[in-house]
Amino acid sequence: MPIELQSELTSLRRDLLTMGAMVERRLTRVIDALVENDLDAAHEVREGDDEIDRMETLIEEHAMRLLALAHPVAGDLRLVLAVMRINTDFERMADMARGISKRILRLSEIEHDELPGDLIDIAFAARTMLTDVLVALGNEDATLGRHVRSSDRRVDDINKAILLWARQQMPAHPEWVEADLEIMAMAQRFERIADLAASVATEVIFLVEGQLSRHAAV
Repeated sequence: MPIELQSELTSLRRDLLTMGAMVERRLTRVIDALVENDLDAAHEVREGDDEIDRMETLIEEHAMRLLALAHPVAGDLRLVLAVMRINTDFERMADMARGISKRILRLSEIEHDELPGDLIDIAFAARTMLTDVLVALGNEDATLGRHVRSSDRRVDDINKAILLWARQQMPAHPEWVEADLEIMAMAQRFERIADLAASVATEVIFLVEGQLSRHAAV
């Protein structure tokens, strides 16, 4: 049976955007858990990985089938290749969110001081990057994609500030070292989510312009 390529590409793109929305929802719930001490939200994210895994497999199999049977070229081929790479990035973001949820639950069980403001800042900055890159993907907006890539610098700076905070905090309050390690681990995962959002932004630029800008200056 011949494949109706354009219809299949529309379906593939829709599924990818759906997965992105699912990941954004998970990240929002993790931030709810962090900011509001909502442990139910943390449990929800920790236990909800199967849905993301199923979606990743569905999208990957769909893309591979199109490559094998439809032989897309030019812009259609760019779309399939971009979808495959973005699909992987979304799945990794979900893994990072799950890792953060585990650390929130651990933190709830041990003594700790008030969370540093920079941890909240990096959480919201990473989510803003994800939200923006989903808009860029949906609208095929390379300009917004470049903005997302440039936003990664601020996230890197916040993560460095958290590491500096930890180096100062640990000697002064050794009783909170275990908690400080969990906070640093969360910050690193938020920073990784931002990196992955920047990677998706690179794929948006590739999709729109055919430009491989992964290692180019922003």
